[in-house]
Amino acid sequence: MKNSQETSLDIISEEKITSETLIEIKNLKKSFGRLEVLKDISLKLRNGENLIVLGKSGSGKSVLIKCIVRLLNPDGGTINLLGKNVVSLKGAALSEVRKKIGFLFQSGALYDSMTVKQNLEFPLRRIKRNLNEQEIDNKVKEVLDNVGLADVLDKMPSQLSGGMRKRISLARSIILDPVIMLYDEPTTGLDPVTSDEISELINSIQKKYKTSSIIITHDIACVRITADRIIMLHEGYVYAEGKLSEFEKSDDPLIMSFFK
Repeated sequence: MKNSQETSLDIISEEKITSETLIEIKNLKKSFGRLEVLKDISLKLRNGENLIVLGKSGSGKSVLIKCIVRLLNPDGGTINLLGKNVVSLKGAALSEVRKKIGFLFQSGALYDSMTVKQNLEFPLRRIKRNLNEQEIDNKVKEVLDNVGLADVLDKMPSQLSGGMRKRISLARSIILDPVIMLYDEPTTGLDPVTSDEISELINSIQKKYKTSSIIITHDIACVRITADRIIMLHEGYVYAEGKLSEFEKSDDPLIMSFFK
């Protein structure tokens, strides 16, 4: 077993890192009973990048980002997010930090009883209460245009394809203009063509909204389209870190099992 100090890849490229760090995680631990999922995770998200977190099912990828937004409470370590240690935040202070984060759940998490318009309006009405009706309408139209679905405003989620629901979920996650985007398996359950479209859309959102993103995935096609940098988790540790080209050239058997 290799930890972050013993990987077969160079841990970080030798080029100088000058960008601001938006998330810095140190020695993160999370267990469920006797099952240690995250044993000692340290990583950084830099300003403007798409950071891929790669690993087999059960490697703790989704647990990691749920800890970042405190949907799960870590057992140890620190999570510095936009200058705040979210592990110690409570109540209103935690809510304020969460407003700066867009979270695309694996399931999409749309409200089935609401139309697309109502789903998109919901976070605006709940959080940005100073907006008038015209401003809300304009913002809904903007995000629908940016995900390529301007004509589904009055449809119910059940009337949409899997790819369309994923796009609407993405629209809802960016409607509050987040600084950071967290994507949990954004292409799961989609056909290859639609998966590629969602991956390209992630890049488009990154450019239009100037977001920095952590993308949890085991979909190598998504990795190849979106990755600025990759971290691989294995057995509770950061096993390897580097650029896509470094992973693709690696002769490490575990890495090669993904990049055949």
